[in-house]
Amino acid sequence: MIAPSVLSFDHSDLRTPVLELVAAGTQIIHLDVMDGQFVPPITIGDGVAQGLRKLGDFLLEAHLMTETPERHFEAFAKAGCGRILFHWEATKHAHRLAQSLKAMGVQAGIAINPATPAQALESVLDLVDEVLVMTVNPGWGGQEFIRSAMSKVAWIREHAPNVLIEVDGGIDEETLPIAKQHGADLFVVGSRLTKGPSIGEAFRRLSQLCG
Repeated sequence: MIAPSVLSFDHSDLRTPVLELVAAGTQIIHLDVMDGQFVPPITIGDGVAQGLRKLGDFLLEAHLMTETPERHFEAFAKAGCGRILFHWEATKHAHRLAQSLKAMGVQAGIAINPATPAQALESVLDLVDEVLVMTVNPGWGGQEFIRSAMSKVAWIREHAPNVLIEVDGGIDEETLPIAKQHGADLFVVGSRLTKGPSIGEAFRRLSQLCG
């Protein structure tokens, strides 16, 4: 399944592309939340999530690329995010943070950067709903896909057959099938959706590759 990211869209008008994606059949909208500390850029907050929540019946997931991610859990849950992902590298208490998300009634996801081995997640694989494997270094869209991250996807799939595996970064018509072959289920796509006749058409084309 494609998880369209709004990061590469015109932030003065997120409504138009999101409605186009809803019309094209998206079931997920992915929010890249950056605080200027965990990664250099600053992007969006829970107010944007609350606004987008009104635009359709889709799962809104917040990918928190932030320090102290637990400080933002409640705000994004109240804004309507059904799944919240935090980074393994941002906390010493991944197990507790995943538990706290579950207690809020939202799906818990954990993300790892390209330099973090998949084995670091072994103790939480039975607790989280989703693992996000960064296939670029977090912070900016439009980067080149890191092929070596596929070994991590394969390891996670072997050790957690039922967990959702999402890949984020450099996903296009060439790299999506590679990630799928290694065991990924969800594919975050941002800048690639803006390169074509329309966002909706690009979404449908990539969705066909998901099978």
